[in-house]
Amino acid sequence: MGAANWIALLLTHPLEFRTLIQFYLYHEQKRDIAAIKEHPTSGWDRDSMRRCWEFLDMTSRSFAAVIKELEGDLARTIALFYLVLRGLDTIEDDMTIPDDVKQPLLRAFHVHTVTPGWKFEGSGPNEKDRQLLVEYDTVVEEVNRLNPDYKSIIIDIALKMETGMADYAHKAATTGSIYLETVAEYDLYCHYVAGLVGEGLSRIFSASGKEGAFLGDQLELSNSMGLLLQKTNIIRDYREDCDEQRYFWPREIWGRKEYGFTEMHQMSATDPDTVKRAMWAQSGMVLDALRHTTDALDYLRLLKNQSVFNFCAIPATMAIATLELCFMNKEMFQRNIKIRKAEAAKLIMRSTNPREVGLIFREFARKIHAKAVPSDPNFIKISIACCKIETWCEHNYPSFVHFSPETGKQSLEPTDARTALIMREQALEAQLVKKKRAEDIRNGVSPSNAYVDKLENREMSSKEIMMYVAAVFGLMLVMGVSIIYTVIYFVGDR
Repeated sequence: MGAANWIALLLTHPLEFRTLIQFYLYHEQKRDIAAIKEHPTSGWDRDSMRRCWEFLDMTSRSFAAVIKELEGDLARTIALFYLVLRGLDTIEDDMTIPDDVKQPLLRAFHVHTVTPGWKFEGSGPNEKDRQLLVEYDTVVEEVNRLNPDYKSIIIDIALKMETGMADYAHKAATTGSIYLETVAEYDLYCHYVAGLVGEGLSRIFSASGKEGAFLGDQLELSNSMGLLLQKTNIIRDYREDCDEQRYFWPREIWGRKEYGFTEMHQMSATDPDTVKRAMWAQSGMVLDALRHTTDALDYLRLLKNQSVFNFCAIPATMAIATLELCFMNKEMFQRNIKIRKAEAAKLIMRSTNPREVGLIFREFARKIHAKAVPSDPNFIKISIACCKIETWCEHNYPSFVHFSPETGKQSLEPTDARTALIMREQALEAQLVKKKRAEDIRNGVSPSNAYVDKLENREMSSKEIMMYVAAVFGLMLVMGVSIIYTVIYFVGDR
C-alpha cells in the first residue's frame, strides 16, 4: 500500500488502520527461504528453483506467503505441486486452445511434467499465467529433483486431475452445454479441480513425517477442505466468470422455478425483483458450500504441525469470511468482491489453533444467520447449516469451559447451568468413592488404586493395621529372645 492509501485508510477506517499496523509490527515471518541456512531445503541457491519461487509469487499472491512458511522441504514441494496444477489449470481454462489440441495436452500433462525440456507456448496472448507454461521446463527440472515419494504423489494427482478436466472440457466443446446441471456434477467437478488438491496435500504431509501416516487416508475430509475453498471462489467470482463466459454454478441451484432464471447472466440485472431472486439463488450456493464446513474443522483438528496447520487454517478462515461477505450482498453480481486487508490480517493472526478457528467459523456463521431473511426459500436450511457449526464448536470446545494460558488450568463458568450439572456429578462421584472405600474397609479388602487416587487423605484398612501391629510384636519378641539368650550365655558360664 502506498502512503496515500495508508492516509486514506487512517481517515476512513481507523480501526482497520490499527489492525494492519499491528499485523506488520507483530506478525513474525516464520521463515526466510532466501536465507543461506534454508538453501538446502528451499533450493534458493539454484536459478531454476528461484525462478519457480518467482512464478509462485506471480500466480498465487494469497497462497505464496503461507507456502513459504512451511517447514523444511515441504515449502519447496508444495510450491512445485501448486505450479504443476496451475499449469494444468491454465491449459484447461484457455478458451483459445481448440479441443483437438487441448485434449492430448491435458491427458498427457503428467508425462510432460517429468519430461526434461518440455514447455508450451500455444496459450492465448491474454492468458494471465501464460509465462508459466512458456518456461515450464524450469518447473520440470525442479520436479525431477524432488524426493521420489513426493514426486510420485504429485504425478498421481496430476493424472487424476487432468482426466477429469479433459472430460469436462471435451463435453463443453462437443455438446455445446455450458452449464453444470446437477449438484452432484458440480461436486464432481470441484473434486477434480480442488478435492484432489486436498488429497495430494494430505499425502505429502504424511510422506514428510510432519503429520501422521493416517492423514493421507482421510480422503473424505481432505476432499471437503478442497471443496469448501473452491466453492467459495466460484461463488465470489460470479461476475468475472460470467464476463469470460465460464459458468460453474449448477442449474439445479440457480435454475429453480421460483427464481425464474433461464440463463446465469440474468442474475446481474439491477431491478429490485431480479435482485431479490438473485439473492435467493446466491443463498442456495452459500448453503451448498456451508455443508463442507464441519468436515473442514474436523480435518484441522487432526493436524499437529504448526506450520501445516497455519497453511490449512488460514485459507479456511478466509473462506468462511468470504462466504459471509457474499451472502445477501447484491454487489457480488456487479463486481468481484474481497474481504478487506485488515480483516484478512486479523484472520491470519487468529488462525493459530483448532479452537480459535472454530470460534472464527462460529462468528461468521452467526453473521450469516443474522443476514438471512424469512422470505428466502433457503432460510430454514441456512439456519440449520449455521446451527451445525454452532453445535460443532459447543461439542468440541464447550463455551462454559475456560482455559487460562497463564496457569494452564481450566475453569467453569459459574453462571452456566451446565456447570451446576458437572458439580453435582462430581459430588455424586465423590460420594460413590467414599461408599466404595467404606465397603472395602468393612470387607477387609485393600481399596483399588483408582479409588485410592481419588481420596485426598489416604487411610489404612484394618487388615493393614493388624499387619503392622503383628510386625512390631514379632520384632519385639525376636529382640527379647535375643537379649535373654545373650544374658544366659554370658552369666551361665560363671
